[in-house]
Amino acid sequence: MTRPPLVISIQSQVVFGHVGNSAAVFPMQAAGLEVAAIPTVIFSNTPDYPTLRGRPLPADFFGELLLGAEERGLPGRAAYIVTGYIGSVEVVLQLAAFIARARAANPALTYICDPVIGDAGPGLYVPEAVATALREHLLPLADLATPNPFELGWFTGTQIRTLGDLERAAGALSLAPGGRLIATGCALEDTTPGTIESVILGPEAPMRHPTPHLPVAIPGTGDLYAGLVTAALGRGLTLPAAVDAAQSLTGMALARAAALGAREIVLSDPDFREALLTLRPPPQGHAT
Repeated sequence: MTRPPLVISIQSQVVFGHVGNSAAVFPMQAAGLEVAAIPTVIFSNTPDYPTLRGRPLPADFFGELLLGAEERGLPGRAAYIVTGYIGSVEVVLQLAAFIARARAANPALTYICDPVIGDAGPGLYVPEAVATALREHLLPLADLATPNPFELGWFTGTQIRTLGDLERAAGALSLAPGGRLIATGCALEDTTPGTIESVILGPEAPMRHPTPHLPVAIPGTGDLYAGLVTAALGRGLTLPAAVDAAQSLTGMALARAAALGAREIVLSDPDFREALLTLRPPPQGHAT
C-alpha cells in the first residue's frame, strides 16, 4: 500500500482558535495527507483577545524539534514543507538551513512559503528584522509562495494596485528557480466588484482566480488557505485547480463562521469536512 504524501508543516499553534498549524493541519489530514506539525510559537489564542499567554519557542528548543524530525528521516520522504508565522530571526535562519538540507536529501521536495508578516490594516505584525530575514533567506528557497498584496508590496517596495504591479513585484521577488507565486486576497483596480482574486504568477502568463468576497475578517484565513492549497496539490490537483479548491473551501469555512457569529474559523461544518474527504482531481479529459 502506498503511503500518503507527507507534509512537514512549520507554523504557529494556538490552544483556542484556528491559526497556523491549528488551522492548516486538520484540513490536510482530512484530505488524506500525512502531516508532521512543528510549532514556531505556542499561544493560548490569537492576539486580538484581551489576554495572550504563551511564547515563541526558544531557538534551541525549536532546533531540537527540527533535529528530531531529521532523526526520524522525515525530510527524506516529505513531499512538501510548509512554513508560516515565524517569530524570530534565529528561527528563520534555522529553517533556511533545515530546508536546504532537506532539499539536498530529497530533490523532489516542494517548499511552500506562506510569508506571514502583515496585512493592509495592521501593517507589519512581526519585527522588521524577521520580515527582512524571511525575504533574504526563506523566499529564495521557495517553490511556491503565498503572500497577500501587503506582504508582496513590503518585500518588493511596490504598491499593488493593478495586475502590472503584481507582475513587477513578482519579478522583483527572489524565489527558487521556476518558483511560482500566488498573490492572495487581491482587490485590484479592475477586479470585478463583489469579488476578490488569487493571482498565480510565474514563468507562464498570470492566471486570475476570482471568488466571492465575503465581508468577514477572521484570523487564520491565510493559514487555512495555504493548507488547503497544499492539500489539493497533495491530492494531485494542478496548481490552478488547487487555488480554485482552496478558495471555495476557505469561503465555505468563513461563511459558516459568519452564520454562527463566530470569531474563529469554523472547521467542523459537515459540508466542509465532506468536501475535504472527497478532494481529488477531476476525471481525465475534464478541464481543471
